[in-house]
Amino acid sequence: MNLTLTKPIAFFDLETTGVNVASDRIVEISILKVHPNGNEDIKTIRINPEMHIPIQASEIHGIYDIDVANSPTFKDVAKELSKFIEGCDLAGYNSAKFDIPLLAEEFLRAEVDFDMSNRKHIDVQVIFHKKEQRTLIAAYQFYCNKPLDNAHSAEADIRATYDVLKSQLEKYEDLKNNVEFLDEFSTQSKTADLLGRIIFDEKGIEVFNFGKYKGQSVEAVFEKDQGYYAWMMNGDFPLYTKKVITAIKLRGFGK
Repeated sequence: MNLTLTKPIAFFDLETTGVNVASDRIVEISILKVHPNGNEDIKTIRINPEMHIPIQASEIHGIYDIDVANSPTFKDVAKELSKFIEGCDLAGYNSAKFDIPLLAEEFLRAEVDFDMSNRKHIDVQVIFHKKEQRTLIAAYQFYCNKPLDNAHSAEADIRATYDVLKSQLEKYEDLKNNVEFLDEFSTQSKTADLLGRIIFDEKGIEVFNFGKYKGQSVEAVFEKDQGYYAWMMNGDFPLYTKKVITAIKLRGFGK
């Protein structure tokens, strides 16, 4: 079953130096852009992370320092990638917790704006876990009835993710074939900053989801504890989180 689209959707996968969103870097990105008419464009780029790739990471994705020594940095390709996904919704496998936050960090580090506020997002892993509780390799075998060759290469993984989503739409009658529904279904909680440090409460207000002010309005906390904003901005928080709290801080000045 083909995905019903009103605008392009970009399935993407990252291979990285590790799993720390704030400090690790991309070594390969692959993006499969699917258009409403069914046409597909794919872009795969290896990236010099400007840091050593730990052997543990290389043993998973097969990319070593020597393989990317002459590759462009993310900053070199950031504008090209931003243009490629411009106007697209996003989709991936475990992308809500990892790929999107890390991609956002790379864009912001390269001084290219990245914003999810006008994009829908489908996390195929969340759909899978709600329905079957497996891994991507098992999901591909389960839904597509064939083994996933070349797993942990970015391009193979995004094509498998796209195939799994189409098979999920065929298998589950309660899954509606539109991005708005799938965005809602594959979202575990409504976060303001991608990693869930800041979430929306039942009234749609941004509240802290950690620390001594957990559950309290971000804007209200910044009013009563003016040093807390500075502490966060100087702390080891992702750049996207800092972008979100800065927007909230500036919004408060207008009141």
